[in-house]
Order: sequence, then C-alpha cells, then structure tokens
Amino acid sequence: MSAPGTETRPLPAAPLTGLRVLDLATLFAGPLAATMLGDYGAEVVKVEHPDRPDPSRGHGPSKDGVGLWWKVLGRNKRTITLNLSKPGGRATLLRLAATADVVIENFRPGTLEKWDLGWPELSAANPRLILTRVTGFGQFGPYAHRPGFGTLAEAMSGFAALTGEPDAPPTLPPFGLADSIAGLATAYAVMTALAARERTGEGQVVDMALIEPMLLALGPQATWYDQLGYVQERTGNRSANNAPRNTYRTADGSWVAVSTSAQSIAERVMHLVGRPDLIDEPWFATGADRARHADVLDRAVGGWIARHTRADVLAAFEKAEAAVAPIQDVRDVMTDPQYAALDTITTVEDPELGPLRMQNVLFRLSATPGTIRWTGRPHGADTEEILTGLGLTPADLAALREEGAL
Repeated sequence: MSAPGTETRPLPAAPLTGLRVLDLATLFAGPLAATMLGDYGAEVVKVEHPDRPDPSRGHGPSKDGVGLWWKVLGRNKRTITLNLSKPGGRATLLRLAATADVVIENFRPGTLEKWDLGWPELSAANPRLILTRVTGFGQFGPYAHRPGFGTLAEAMSGFAALTGEPDAPPTLPPFGLADSIAGLATAYAVMTALAARERTGEGQVVDMALIEPMLLALGPQATWYDQLGYVQERTGNRSANNAPRNTYRTADGSWVAVSTSAQSIAERVMHLVGRPDLIDEPWFATGADRARHADVLDRAVGGWIARHTRADVLAAFEKAEAAVAPIQDVRDVMTDPQYAALDTITTVEDPELGPLRMQNVLFRLSATPGTIRWTGRPHGADTEEILTGLGLTPADLAALREEGAL
C-alpha cells in the first residue's frame, strides 16, 4: 500500500510483497534492516513513541526543519505512534503483531519483557512471527544489559585497532559502519528465519549483536591468532598482503588509490611507472614479500603519480589494465559516470522537500526489482489508517489517546 499523498508507478510485484514488518527499532541497524526489506516490497510499519520519535529524525543536517537522514532511513515505511509501556499500547501492538510476519526491535534485553511483550506473548499472538532483536551485545552474557552502540562494536571488534597509521591512535570511522554492517546482517537473518518458517510453519527469535557482524567483516583475525599467535597491526593505507597498495597524491593535488592484489597487476604497474627492473627482484614474486618492500614500491609508484594529473593517471592506469580509483568525496560520487549508469544515486519526489537524491535500493533484480516508493514520512502520519484497518473504532482511538498510548 502506498503512503497517503504519494504516487507510485506500475511495477512488477516486488519479491517481498505481502510481507508485513513492524519496525520498533531506533538508531540505526534495526531500522536499516527494515528499510532494506521495505525496498523490496515489504509493508513496513514504523512504530514510534508518541513523544520520543526515532532520534534519526533529528540526526545530522536538516532542511526547513526536516531531517534529511530520516528521509532515507524512513523510506518505504508507514509511521504510527504507540506507547508500548501503556496497557492500551501493549494490547494494540499485540493486535498488530497478529497481522505481521516480522518484528524488529532494539530495546535493551528485558525491556519488552517488562512490558509483557516478550517472545511468549508475541508468539502466542502469532506463532509464525519472526522476532528480530538487535542489541549491542546480544540477549545474554556479562555485557548484555550495557548500553550498546556501533562505536563500541568498532572498538571491541578490533576494527579501530587495525585502522590508522602505525604511530597514530586507533581510528574510529566517521559514520555508522558497525550499524550499517549489522543492518545488512539483520536483513539476511530475517530472510533466513523466513525461509526456515516455510519448512516448519513456525516463527522464531533472531538474536543479533552489533559486535558480531563487525568482527566477521574483519576476516580471519581470530583464526590467525588461534593458529599462529599472529596479531595484525596498523599499517595505514598499506597492506600486509601485497604492495604497492596505498593512496598517492597527483600533480594537481588530488588523490588516487592503487591496488595490486594480483601479481599480474603489480607487474603492469611497474611497467607503467617506468620501473620494470623491480619485477626481477626476488622479493617481487609474492604479495607478502612485496609488502615488506613497500617503501621502495611506494617511492616508485608515488613518484610517478606525483608528476601527473589525476585525469592522466586514471587514463594511463586504465590503458595499462591496472587497478586504480580516484579518492572521491560525495561531490564526486554524485557525478561519477559509473554510479550514474547504475542509477546508484536516484531521485525521489518528497511531499515536503520536492525532488530528493539518495542512494537507490541495494541491488538489482531482473524480474522483481525493488524500488523507493516514498521517502520518510512524518511522525505518526499513518496511525489512524493502520489502526482502523485493525478494526479499532474512533472511540477506541480516542481512548488510547486519553491513556497516552498514541
């Protein structure tokens, strides 16, 4: 169903059409997972506190008092208000859960239970429900009841310890990296649980801890340590596995990134920069040995790049079939021809702000594509429509408002 006041164009049925998701979560992994499900056709109902809406509505820059982050994170969601700590709010959520396939929440462990909305109550209302619980540290263990945010996952996982220059402090990302990875993982977890439901006919609980997807993204760190006692150290933009691999400044003050993970690419780069003699060095034959001679290779590659403009560097690398990319900021991304060809940054009409450009759906499906049907809706905009669709009367809604449940 389209949000009131929005228009849609005819499209093939999206793959998740018919799936209903209740998004009770805030900041940012849980809501992002719900967004991705909505992008591919799920009906997502965003449930927010009447007086304390999702903080993402106020995060970052705004235009005319309208938060722009919310326009992206809240897309393809209808919005209602419910105070789950009130008896009427609890009862209404259980009625909603009876019609839903998925609930996504990120309260601290025990919070839903405090409101008598834990798994026993939700599964009794709907045995096919998937309850997806996204927290910093999971539902059990010594840290379970601590407040958890993506920054803590970036620190605890080992990411920050690996990031930055060797003689500089550990570095945290300036954006929600752990939340984004956990959002992707949560959407995958939901789809896995739904696939299991097709076989068993029963729902289950998904327990997603922010600290775990981040750790997985770091690769074989644990196995290296377990088997070899090896602890990877900070290397800046260099790699311990191959070289040259770094960022290099061009003659016109821009930057490019070069990667030589394949031996053939490394050899092409050496020919390109006029140092084919290095290929004959015994240590050039493997990535790890090249990495131990990164100073020599960086001087060769960096010196050549420093004498050419970015455009000339990119053209020369492309002609040589060597791997290079410009270091782009958002201004470059918005005009990049590859992103343009993929429609990665697409334009969506917003009732409040007019045309908005934002990231498109995450991947392309040839037969049942996803789409952005509308942008983030105002707080509680669809409360009456959704609740009357459950069978609540105007008198019921008035009573809920009187109680403070709406």
